[in-house]
Amino acid sequence: MKKNAKDLKKGDKVKVAGTDFVVEETEISDIGKHGKRKVRIVASNDKEKLVIIRPDDYPFEIV
Repeated sequence: MKKNAKDLKKGDKVKVAGTDFVVEETEISDIGKHGKRKVRIVASNDKEKLVIIRPDDYPFEIV
């Protein structure tokens, strides 16, 4: 199942680069000069923490 970046919530489990991560925080920016809102996602697992910035309609695979 896939979910757009703008629809992710705290606690969702997503697969990034073949590894499972839990979403800790999301922040949606205003529309920029390229016409898209961006979503800043902070996700982590036992070993690492990621900060991902993607357009709001970017699809993430839900675990």
